[in-house]
Amino acid sequence: MLRLSKISLTHFKNYDFKSFDFSRQVVGICGLNGMGKTNLLDSIYYCCFTKSYFTASDQLNTGFGKEGFRLEASFEKNEHKEKVLCINRGVGKKEFSVNDMLYQRLASHIGLLPAVMIAPDDIEIITGGGEGRRKMIDTIICQLDAEYLQQLILYNKVLLQRNSLLKQFAESRQRDEALLEIMDLQLVQPGNFVFEKRKEFVQQFIPMLQEFYGQIADQKETVQAQYVSSLQQTSFARLLQQNRERDGYLQRTSAGPHKDDLIFDLNGQPFKTIASQGQRKSLLFALKLAEYSYIRQHKGFAPLLLLDDVFEKLDARRMHNLLHWVCKENEGQVFITDTHRERLELAFAQLGVLAQIIEL
Repeated sequence: MLRLSKISLTHFKNYDFKSFDFSRQVVGICGLNGMGKTNLLDSIYYCCFTKSYFTASDQLNTGFGKEGFRLEASFEKNEHKEKVLCINRGVGKKEFSVNDMLYQRLASHIGLLPAVMIAPDDIEIITGGGEGRRKMIDTIICQLDAEYLQQLILYNKVLLQRNSLLKQFAESRQRDEALLEIMDLQLVQPGNFVFEKRKEFVQQFIPMLQEFYGQIADQKETVQAQYVSSLQQTSFARLLQQNRERDGYLQRTSAGPHKDDLIFDLNGQPFKTIASQGQRKSLLFALKLAEYSYIRQHKGFAPLLLLDDVFEKLDARRMHNLLHWVCKENEGQVFITDTHRERLELAFAQLGVLAQIIEL
């Protein structure tokens, strides 16, 4: 079981200093727009992932006019206390510790405190390009498999080096085939590892996704999902060899796991093309709940669930179906934001859920 009991924010986004205590399994956070509901959720996410859900730049997470920020959180996981402390000094130096033990590598923290976030802009996972879907898959697997995270980091590092090399070749109009061959060999091993793990994950994940879609949409619709990768037809080593001329022209690596995608169909038709707004939202929530369920199944306990402004995104029936599963059928801790306290209280009352309400 994973619970967050307290979090303190200093100079984090719009918070100068604020401390919050959480006493229930279900926590509703309400307040007008701009009061910091989303920022509070993001601070929880930050303590779980060592980074913000919304921005890659810690400068944007630092309060206006401040030089850094501090987050401290008290978790309990399977009856063990986990005190998380993050100190960002604003000069590119970030210290992250658990129970006063400082991490040498931030990646070591990933997976210790699993969490799933659902935010309004996540609809891009459905409607946008493949990058968002790859990121979703990687975020899930990285919380469960430390080796996958290391291989993914290595793959991305070598990929950047190879792309830089291709640009150098184009600028100098000279190509060192031996050097490129070495770079390809370095890229193939982590690339194959990432591909195989993603393929294995998707086989287990898709049935969960389909089940949740049926529960949320509550209609006789069939959603299919297919993992698409250039490595399914040709070995990665051969792909790199075949695409060398093209890569040289484009000055980047045109094939590999960094181009993988997850494609959705609805009743045999491309989902992006024919799905309604409601169907897209249903698929998004099905994806996120499948993510939640998959992590719970493999970890042996439920991750934290962070729901930002979900009332604005679903109709009453879909919202009830979602909250019933989240709050009644699930033993994990849930944080839900909304602009209307009355709407939160009514939803919890209808479900018979004893929740904590925090008003900002």
